[in-house]
Amino acid sequence: MLEQRTLGVFLEAAKKLDAGFAGLPALEGSAAGIERVAEVLNATAERLQDNYPYFHPLYAGQMLKPPHAVARLAYALAMWINPNNHALDGGRATSAMEKEAVAEIAAMFGWKNFLGHLCGGGTMANLEALWVAGQLQPGKKILASEQAHYTHKRITGVLQLEFETVACDARGRMDIEALAKRVARGGVGTVVTTMGTTATGSVDPLPEILTLREKHGFRVHVDAAYGGYFALAENLQQDAARGFSRIGEADSIVIDPHKHGLQPYGCGCVLFRDSGVGRLYKHDSPYTYFSSAELHLGEISLECSRPGAAAAALWATQKLLPLEKGGEFAMGLEQGRNAAVKLFEKVRADSRFVAAFAPELDIVVFAPRAGTVTKSSLLTRKIFEAAAERNLHLAVAELPILFWEGNLGAMGRDRDTIACLRSVLMKPEHYDWVERIWELLSASTQEVLDRSH
Repeated sequence: MLEQRTLGVFLEAAKKLDAGFAGLPALEGSAAGIERVAEVLNATAERLQDNYPYFHPLYAGQMLKPPHAVARLAYALAMWINPNNHALDGGRATSAMEKEAVAEIAAMFGWKNFLGHLCGGGTMANLEALWVAGQLQPGKKILASEQAHYTHKRITGVLQLEFETVACDARGRMDIEALAKRVARGGVGTVVTTMGTTATGSVDPLPEILTLREKHGFRVHVDAAYGGYFALAENLQQDAARGFSRIGEADSIVIDPHKHGLQPYGCGCVLFRDSGVGRLYKHDSPYTYFSSAELHLGEISLECSRPGAAAAALWATQKLLPLEKGGEFAMGLEQGRNAAVKLFEKVRADSRFVAAFAPELDIVVFAPRAGTVTKSSLLTRKIFEAAAERNLHLAVAELPILFWEGNLGAMGRDRDTIACLRSVLMKPEHYDWVERIWELLSASTQEVLDRSH
């Protein structure tokens, strides 16, 4: 059931907002078509039913986490004003809220003096970070792991920067030996370090990358769009914990509040350790920056118009659930990771499956055991479909068999990649639903195996 209990609270808040403008002359009239709003809104609700139940724990496929109720309500409340956080006169209150909320995110990594802002999502945030990197290290290459998000290659193409990938190890992390050999040859300006790949949740070896930076002088950009909030979690494995504890030593950081931060799309965030990079954004806009001598967010962003409602939603969420270790928000992250570990142990103990590596965050990847990798990949897609018929929604990913190499046994290696099942257990509720998820997954798998014999 969709959460509706807070609608009465929203109505009271809307009245409070309206009271702030009581001094204005009365405004008569109404929006065009207002008499048919109910009709069209109901039609909209019917169309929206044609969606997977992203909000439900039985949806454990893609990286979709429902916004917190306070984020939905604060966003909607701000939409009555519809502020634009490009310039202070277009979003006076929400610009201040954005600065406060972004400072709280930066504080997770120990930053007090920095430059940062919200943007449309991880893609735009990474574009800004790599744009700055290209300005500061012109003519030098951008490196990222083979499992880094595909947008890095796209972004560097848009920016006309040279780009190379670095091989991964058997756990989906950047291979530090391969990186060391590449940077030793020179010509590298920036190394993108992924703290939580979107395929497997793998965490690149940031401490070792920082050591290489000391010797070779490249920039370190941390793409923590997916995993950044795990800096607050206290139940990570040792390697991951070491990496997250040193994110503050990076030159730039990207994090997506619309992933683990309980926000609606699109809400990304880019941070720079050196606030002096703001000079690179300098531009003239004589008709938007007239109302204040204070730095406008539009003067440190490649985007122009940006929704102030996104800032209001993030600010409200972080006031309700502060970004602190041991807090309610952090415990939600830990529950998601606990759920992933719990599901992984079930998969590893079942002879019908072949597991990859243990999850570093909250993503589990596994495949059905078969005579060959090709046969396993075919079974994967059939299990995916059988599970969906039981309202269990997983995802299918195509990944290197290297990630399974130690567990494949006698399975024929007739392909370099394997189509596997991927489960993202990012909702705190997933922990209490692991048994039900396993029950449905097991039944779906057995059905497919019985049909295949």
